[in-house]
Amino acid sequence: MSTASTSLPSGPARAGTGPLLEVQDLRVRFRTGSGLVNAVNGVSYTVSEGETLAILGESGSGKSVSAQAIMGILDMPPAEITSGRIVFEGRDLLTVPAEEQRKVRGPGISMIFQDALSSLNPVYSVGFQIGEMFRAHRGMSRKDAKKRAVELMDRVRIPAAAQRVNDYPHQFSGGMRQRVMIAMAIALDPRVLIADEPTTALDVTVQAQVMDLLKDLQRDTGMGLVLITHDLGVVNEVADNVAVMYAGRIVERGTVDDVFSNPAHPYTEGLMSSIPQVEAKGGRLLPIGGQPPNLAHIPSGCPFHPRCPKRRIGADALPGRHCAEDVPPLRLVVPGREAACHYSEEVLGV
Repeated sequence: MSTASTSLPSGPARAGTGPLLEVQDLRVRFRTGSGLVNAVNGVSYTVSEGETLAILGESGSGKSVSAQAIMGILDMPPAEITSGRIVFEGRDLLTVPAEEQRKVRGPGISMIFQDALSSLNPVYSVGFQIGEMFRAHRGMSRKDAKKRAVELMDRVRIPAAAQRVNDYPHQFSGGMRQRVMIAMAIALDPRVLIADEPTTALDVTVQAQVMDLLKDLQRDTGMGLVLITHDLGVVNEVADNVAVMYAGRIVERGTVDDVFSNPAHPYTEGLMSSIPQVEAKGGRLLPIGGQPPNLAHIPSGCPFHPRCPKRRIGADALPGRHCAEDVPPLRLVVPGREAACHYSEEVLGV
């Protein structure tokens, strides 16, 4: 079964409406001096109104590149989108003129970047940078844009917003800078918000505050949220559905409860085993052996097989299901669960 033809129950959505965002068979590669790097290899997913989809995976799995492709901010070249569709409210963004894409990205789809300090311009006040969204997209005057910036800073719970609107990024803490980034991202009330590692480098208390803020905003506006992260604890708290990425592919997809309680792919199983358990105090963590693959030289067959403790090769493999030779498709394993493993039924125990 192809990734583009399968679907899972979405998060809360209005009756009779389709997904806000639909990504179909997205493929992105980079031309480098050492050859082609296949960063995204056939990714498909949907996001509905009010739904939180978490995209998990180790660094280098293609999570951020796929998000940048959706936002149209990849440097091309060296990047190249070789196939796929990015459908927002019925329109394929890869086929519309660049000017139309710019009109969608911001009011329609917005993004929070993972490093707030480097994403904010150090020579402009935060109020100016937030207000720029209104000046560029709504034609507001500088005075009106500044007023809206103060309102947004209040909305994301930055204390004394009216006094701090003229402050510069370096005058804010890491958590407050991230709130500024959120204010910029939600300024135009986007239908879909992509949050790329929104809690990176923040302490756990500030992490919780940022995620609570995103949940409140989502509840108030009904926006779809794509949460890109490697923090499994955050995912377990806020996500409806989960897509697990490895080597540029989605290798498992399902509801957060199903995936976390009973993984269908050995890679997901390894991720779950690496989470510290309160009841196992003093025990050893179980890391995944080996290293993620070089995306310029992805292993044959299942990309995870060199690290997989359950791989079957040689005489142990069933016909057409040789882990080192046959690429496993993302397929429906049990109702509501997809996995790209030849032996997912055994992993699940069904």
